[in-house]
Amino acid sequence: MEKKLLQGDRRALARLISMVENDDPAKTEILKKIYPHTGNAFVVGITGAPGTGKSSLVDHLLGLIRRQSLAVGVIAVDPSSPFSGGAILGDRIRMQDHVMDDGIYIRSMGSRGALGGLSRTTREAVKIVDAFGKDIIFIETVGVGQSEIDVVKYADTTVLVLTPAAGDSVQTIKAGVMEIADIFVVNKADLPGKDRTVTELEAMLDLSPGGDWRPPIISTNSLEGEGVRELWDEISQHRLYLEESGQLQKIRKQRARQEFVDQLEYLVKSEVWNRIQARVSVEDLVEDLLNRRTDPYTLAHELLHKIGLPTSME
Repeated sequence: MEKKLLQGDRRALARLISMVENDDPAKTEILKKIYPHTGNAFVVGITGAPGTGKSSLVDHLLGLIRRQSLAVGVIAVDPSSPFSGGAILGDRIRMQDHVMDDGIYIRSMGSRGALGGLSRTTREAVKIVDAFGKDIIFIETVGVGQSEIDVVKYADTTVLVLTPAAGDSVQTIKAGVMEIADIFVVNKADLPGKDRTVTELEAMLDLSPGGDWRPPIISTNSLEGEGVRELWDEISQHRLYLEESGQLQKIRKQRARQEFVDQLEYLVKSEVWNRIQARVSVEDLVEDLLNRRTDPYTLAHELLHKIGLPTSME
């Protein structure tokens, strides 16, 4: 199937992402084979609270980018259906004007309860779309507020979308999600309070530690498409800055290290649990904890010792 993917077969692309979402055991071998063909796409994260107009902005960006003859992929993480676990597909509905364009691939993925605004399989889906040959990949997060910072682990450029009058103005200067933005967008700029929001962002940036890149603030109206070209220009400028400064290589090196560590931790955790469950009843151990016949610290140490893994307590 990976051969069809590399040859541009959209059906293979869709099937491989479904395999990743469903944690199909065959996915690992396929991901191994396509890995040498990844690392070519530039990944842009679009994040922000629900209702800020992220999907509408991406919709306008798609049309603009396609006029430059670039191939684009969109991984849109939607809230999960409480019944099927799948994506509710709101993002794909907003971008339906592009579904017939072979140069654009849009995939909605359910968050499935994952925190941080992304599905846990987002990274693997991005790799598949990258290997498929897309030049630009947008990751649109589900929209969960100030804890929505996972996108920085996958994106080369992170765009934070805000709106005027979106509650207490102090919200715009809190840490967390504000610190990951490479570009700020004040969308729905026709609403009252736009100038105040921009001023608060400028003040926040003035108080932040200085760096070589000061995040620009772009005002947009995604319903009318206003400011979208300026946004794309700033994304392009940030990419140029990353490439010329060597930061892009550093970011991707750190990402490769983190992916390796995550995979190692996953395998170690799985192996440890398999060994433990083959030897003891976890439910019996939980009963011992509940009745205070032991404590979690001693129990964890003893279990690791039992399966032949020494700990620092020894």
